[in-house]
Amino acid sequence: MTKKGIVLVNLGSPDSTEVKDVRRYLDEFLMDERVIDKPYILRALLVKGIIVPFRAPKSAAAYKSIWWKEGSPLIVLSKQLQDAVQKNFDMPVEIAMRYGNPSPKVAYDKLLQQVPDLEEVIMLPLYPHYAMSSYETAVLYMKEVHKKYNYRFKLTTIEPYYKNTDYINALAESIKPYLQQDFDKILFSYHGVPERHIYKGDITKQHCLKVSDCCHVDSPAHNQCYRHQTFITTELVAAKLALPREKFEQTFQSRLGRDPWLTPYTAKRLEELPAEGVKKLLVACPAFVSDCLETLEEIAEEGKEIFLHAGGESFTMIPCLNTHPFWVNAVVKWIKEYAVETIDV
Repeated sequence: MTKKGIVLVNLGSPDSTEVKDVRRYLDEFLMDERVIDKPYILRALLVKGIIVPFRAPKSAAAYKSIWWKEGSPLIVLSKQLQDAVQKNFDMPVEIAMRYGNPSPKVAYDKLLQQVPDLEEVIMLPLYPHYAMSSYETAVLYMKEVHKKYNYRFKLTTIEPYYKNTDYINALAESIKPYLQQDFDKILFSYHGVPERHIYKGDITKQHCLKVSDCCHVDSPAHNQCYRHQTFITTELVAAKLALPREKFEQTFQSRLGRDPWLTPYTAKRLEELPAEGVKKLLVACPAFVSDCLETLEEIAEEGKEIFLHAGGESFTMIPCLNTHPFWVNAVVKWIKEYAVETIDV
C-alpha cells in the first residue's frame, strides 16, 4: 500500500486575543484575493488602511469573549477532531489552517517526519460547500505550498460534501436532540458571500442569479455555486428530520462591506421573527463544522441578543458538528474510501 498521510484543513484563528495577533490574522485573511476580490492596490488600501486598523480591536474583544483556556475554540476543536480521526488509522493525521497556524508547511513536514517515504497526502477541507473564499482558497493554498517546497508526495483532495449522505446524517443527528424541546422555528444560518462571488463562480456565466429560481434549475454552475449547495444541504437535512416547511428557513450571516451579499441576512431575520410569532428559536450553522467566532460570538451572543431584544423568548444555538460521533465516522469513512481508491496496483 502506498505510504499515506492525512491533513484536515480549516480556516484558522489568531494566535491569541492580543490586538497585534488579531491584526496579523485579519491582514492575512482579508488580503486574500479570494476573500476581498479587488485589485491588489485597492485591496491593500481597504484592508491595511481602513478595515484592519478599525476592526482589529473590536475583533480582539470578540475573540476574548469566546476564547477557551486551551486556546482558540476553532483550533482546539480541530485538534480534537484530528485526535478522534487518528484513532482509526495507522496513517498520520495532521491539521493545517488556511490562515495563521499551524501552516500547511508545518503539517506537511510533520507528516514527513512520521513517514519519510511519504507518497500521498489525502486532504480534507473542513468546508462542506464550495466557495471561492473558503473551499477554493484553502485547496489552492495547500497546492501552492506543496508546489513551492517541491514536495514529492501526491496531493489528493476530497471534494465538497454538502449533499453527501454521511454529512447530512451527521448534521441531522446533531440537530435531532434539540427538536425535543418546544420551538417555533429552526433557522439554518450560513456564512454569507458577496453576490459577485456567485457570478464569478458561475462557469456558464449565464445561470447563477440570472435564471429564475436558479438554484433549483439544473446547471453545471451548481458544481461551484455556494448558494445552490447551501439550499440543498438545508433541504436534505430538513427532509431527514421530517421538518414541516413552516418550521425552518435559511439565512446568511457575517456580511462585510456595503456590496450586495446573499440574502436574507441572518441579523435582519433575527430582528423580524418575533413580530411574526416566532418566539422560541433554534439556530444551526451548517457551513461550519467547527464552532468558531462566527458561531460562538456572532450567533450565540450577538444573534441571541438581537432576537431577545426584539421580543423573542428563547434562543438556542445548536453546536457545530465538532467531534460528534456521526461526523467523526463520516470523516473516517471518506478517508478510507479515498485511501483505497488511490492505492497503486
